[in-house]
Amino acid sequence: MPDTPRHLLFVEDEAPLREAVVEQLTDRGYLVEQAESGETALAKLADFAFDIIVTDLRLPGIGGSAVVEAAVARYPDIIAIVVTGYGTVKDAVDAIKRGAWDFVSKPFQIDELLHALESALEQRRLRSENAYLRAQLEERYRFEGVVGKGRAMSHLFQLLETVAATNSTILITGETGTGKEVVARAIHHNSPRRAHRFVALNCSAIPETLLEAELFGHVRGAFTGAIGNRQGRLEQAHKGTLFLDEVGTMSAGLQMKLLRVLQEREFDRVGDTHTTKVDVRVIAATNSDLGRMVKEGLFREDLFYRLNVIPVQLPALRERKEDIPLLVRHFLEKFAASSVPSRGSVTASQDAVRQLMAYAWPGNVRQLENAVERAFALSAGRSQIEVADLPAEVQQAIEPPARSAAILPEQGLSLEHFVAGIERELIEQALDRTSGNKGRAASLLGMKRTTLVEKLKRINVK
Repeated sequence: MPDTPRHLLFVEDEAPLREAVVEQLTDRGYLVEQAESGETALAKLADFAFDIIVTDLRLPGIGGSAVVEAAVARYPDIIAIVVTGYGTVKDAVDAIKRGAWDFVSKPFQIDELLHALESALEQRRLRSENAYLRAQLEERYRFEGVVGKGRAMSHLFQLLETVAATNSTILITGETGTGKEVVARAIHHNSPRRAHRFVALNCSAIPETLLEAELFGHVRGAFTGAIGNRQGRLEQAHKGTLFLDEVGTMSAGLQMKLLRVLQEREFDRVGDTHTTKVDVRVIAATNSDLGRMVKEGLFREDLFYRLNVIPVQLPALRERKEDIPLLVRHFLEKFAASSVPSRGSVTASQDAVRQLMAYAWPGNVRQLENAVERAFALSAGRSQIEVADLPAEVQQAIEPPARSAAILPEQGLSLEHFVAGIERELIEQALDRTSGNKGRAASLLGMKRTTLVEKLKRINVK
């Protein structure tokens, strides 16, 4: 029996064996979830950070070795034990190569499985570094500093790779803390302009009276304190990229002048009569709804369309919690590399990862980074951060219970449209959990792949 309750996922397609083993493991203090297929196991792994996964190698559809590989890729610190009725050396070697700690052969006594589990738990406690971390880092799960592996981020990476090579103006939208400037820098550094400057300007952080001079520059005597000529951010970004954050806070006058830059590629310094030509790519960002602001007369419609040539919407962190383990690892590596004195590999315990995944993160990736930095500092040289190192609000987070969507409004509803909406939502969730794999998504939904493909065409989901 483990010292503290451990969360275990048991994957077995034979129901009598699965239920018997789950009962015995539960009696010995393990908190057990069960899955009857590889597809179900992958879906559960996407939603929860298990300490241990025990899986049969021979499963219908996705096999146990693939499940182990996916589990270790997502959670390098997870313990994976495989069960095989074939007992061949080849099966065992293949599973261990994919990240399994040990294997047991069918038929087995529960004591054999318990011994394998307890040995693996002890080894994990003694290991300061994870042997599988380097292998995972070789996988593609980032675009420059943008980290993620879920379906939403995969689509974002594809879009960024496409638009980076163009010269088009881009409007990045998303909640505060989702990483808009990080995305803008990634676009610049993957563009033909990467040899030139990336210049950032936060329009909301500079008083209105100074923002025009900061953006366009000024000449000597243009206003009190202008003791010499000064280049603005626009001119500094010549041949490079200008990033305008919180562009929705610009005054009407500045909006008009920015529109001229986008249309004519020229501007006037404050107090100057000479027009300056500029070759610059503009990437704007906002957490405001510019479309609504246009309707309310708060933002110029013509400027909105000039900025919104290529829209890039960043998902909130709560909408891609499957990426939290990757982000935590990324931040820990970053802080370990820059720490003085230098520290070796630092990981997060599965308990800490679970707690981080349970929190809603209203401040998104920026808030997560701050929480991980705090935990790293409080870990005081330990090789692993724990729940106690996390901020109080994260420690107290509880995964919200699932709520039924079937609530009938007082005014009634269209049952056909409501059911269609639920169907679309479940299909999108299945595609998210399987990273867009239609065959695996169809299995999760209990339908044929061809049926799912037809439904995707009907509801216009790619």
